[in-house]
Amino acid sequence: MTLESPILKGSHVRLEPLSMSHFDGLVAAAAVDPSLYQWSAVPSDRDAVSPYIETALAWREAGKAVPFATIRKADGVVLGSTRFFDIESWAWPAEHERQGRRHPDVCEIGYTWLTRDAIRTAANTEAKLLMLTYAFEVWQVLRVCLHTDARNQRSQAAIERIGGKFEGVLRAHRMAADFIPRDSYRYSIVAADWPEVSRGLVERLRS
Repeated sequence: MTLESPILKGSHVRLEPLSMSHFDGLVAAAAVDPSLYQWSAVPSDRDAVSPYIETALAWREAGKAVPFATIRKADGVVLGSTRFFDIESWAWPAEHERQGRRHPDVCEIGYTWLTRDAIRTAANTEAKLLMLTYAFEVWQVLRVCLHTDARNQRSQAAIERIGGKFEGVLRAHRMAADFIPRDSYRYSIVAADWPEVSRGLVERLRS
């Protein structure tokens, strides 16, 4: 399996491979309104940003994630971050057409957050379109998962707006941002959904 770190370019945002060069931008983006991130793993101050980036880069080196900084194209301002993670290649039998592929079979999109002024703008819609297009059309994955804290109604609504299908609740699924066992709402988009989801995201960006 090959995990590259592409630059994904849209009309409104650009997703760049996350690096320490984004340190000051992430600090500024997260500081605008920390109350937005009650249920999300967002670095709360300067001291938290370095380990946040270092952890993301360690995951990338281990082949476990592809993290991005979300950049506003108009002026180069850092709006937040997102990543592919829980990236898997399945053990296909030798004769199967997907055996020996260079790319993953399934993945998750998460660790997504935006500064206050970018929420409910084209930034999130286009970022998801860029990532999902890469996942389904370059990697040719079979499924993209998205999970969110069961208490995070804003995130649930955002996932539903982009076309995620609700699958159920995973109890005590992950450690929450407030360090309790988190119940997660699980959503997915599968390859068969992608043409309709893609059209919907393009229409949202045009409206």
